Order: sequence, then C-alpha cells, then structure tokens
Amino acid sequence: MAVQSPKLFRFSTWGPWIEVLAVFAWGVLLLKYWVSGELNILIHPNFFALTNGTGVFLILLACYKGAQLLHQQWRSRRARNRRGSTATPEMQHITLFPPGWSATLLLVTAILGFLISPRVFASDKAMMRNVNDFLPVTQSQPQAFRTARKPEERSLIDWVRTLTVYPEPDAYTGQRVNVQGFVIHLPDLPEEYFLISRFVITCCAADAYPVGLPVKLSQSRAAYPPDTWLEIQGEMSTETLENRRQLTIVANSIEEIPEPRNPYEY
Repeated sequence: MAVQSPKLFRFSTWGPWIEVLAVFAWGVLLLKYWVSGELNILIHPNFFALTNGTGVFLILLACYKGAQLLHQQWRSRRARNRRGSTATPEMQHITLFPPGWSATLLLVTAILGFLISPRVFASDKAMMRNVNDFLPVTQSQPQAFRTARKPEERSLIDWVRTLTVYPEPDAYTGQRVNVQGFVIHLPDLPEEYFLISRFVITCCAADAYPVGLPVKLSQSRAAYPPDTWLEIQGEMSTETLENRRQLTIVANSIEEIPEPRNPYEY
C-alpha cells in the first residue's frame, strides 16, 4: 500500500538532518559533561579520554555528513532546475514505526541530557543497593599483617580495602582515622551510630556500589541527617553490631563539609 508523503514534512528531506543533528548533539553532550566536571559522576576517569575522543569524533562525523547532505541537496536542486519544476509526488510505504524514529529518540535523549543534570548517588541509593552487603566482613582468628600507609592517611575506601585483605578488627584498634563521606542512617544500628559511606565506581555509574564503616557518637545521630557530607577524625575500635564484630570509628571530631566535586571513589 502506498500513499503520498505529506507536503509539510517529508522524511526523505528532513530525516537525514535529524540523524545528523542527533549525532552532533551527542558529541556536544559528551564534551559538555567533561567541561562541566559532570563526567566524574558518570564514568571512571580511565575512560575520560575515550569519552572525549568519542565526542570529538561524533561532532566531526556530523559535520562531514551535514556537508554531504548540503552537497547532495545542491546537486538535486540544480538537476530539478534543468528539468523544470515538474516534480513527481514522493511515495512512501506504511511501516510499523515512523521513519527515523530511532534518530528522533536519540535526539530527544540528548536534549534531555542538556536539560537534566546527572545527580550524585546518595543514601537512598545505598539503601536500595543494600549497603550492608558491602561492609567489610570480620574474622575471629588474628594473623600477622602489616600495612605501609599511615592509618590517618587512609581514605574510606583504603580502610575498606585494608579490611578486605585482613578482616580482623582488633588489628586496627586504637589507630587514628581521618575520613570523608556522607551519612547513612541504617535502621538496624542503635541511635548513637550511623554509617559513613561513599560510592565506588569500577566502570560507570551503573555499576557503582556503596562502601562504609560505622561511626560511634556520643549523642544521637539525629544531629547528622542522612546525605550530610562529613569529615570525621577519631580512632578505631571493635564493636559488636548486628551480632558480629565490626571495626568502628569512635568519633572525636566531626565537621560538616560541602559535597566534593568528585564524590566517588575508584
């Protein structure tokens, strides 16, 4: 079955330009994420060069295809002028999806990317991903273990990785600690405890997972709302939480800090 194309819009005329615009928009969007610093919360830094290179490639490709389309349209216009203005109505077949729907979808998605800024994962996402599953598991039989880095120089992820190598909390009791992260109120913890946490990215935000350590307070955790970013200084202690021995930060100093420009660990 064949029908005449609408006079106001013909996909054969505008469809290729939608595709070019979609490719160009995605190239600009990737570079925009890099310039604005938002790329930090989307992918691992190891892939920054690849992402930026892809953005540049898409922009150059769109410019090349646009130039090709302009040249083709110029040649077609010249050919029509030579033959006269007797144009034959263009025919198109009815299909399940409108022509160019995929290119239009890509363009709309890119436009949404310009309008909506990516958000940093916070405590709600950590709870959804069950942050308890990513707490270091302790063991009861101490073994010899040494670390070269000073305890107070370890970041939160450094502490978690150290515990993964040697998960005996008593080995760290009394060591000084200075870490940064955001607050999570776990319902299973007593009121004088909260979790200091950060998300770790291995490839991109889709695979980000939370890690954290309990913090013991001298007051109720209500003074520190969820998602508040804190710098905590104190020392390590072994506490029994949820029927297991858990390395815990006994806070001596808690200072609220702004959310870091790069809030993720790698």
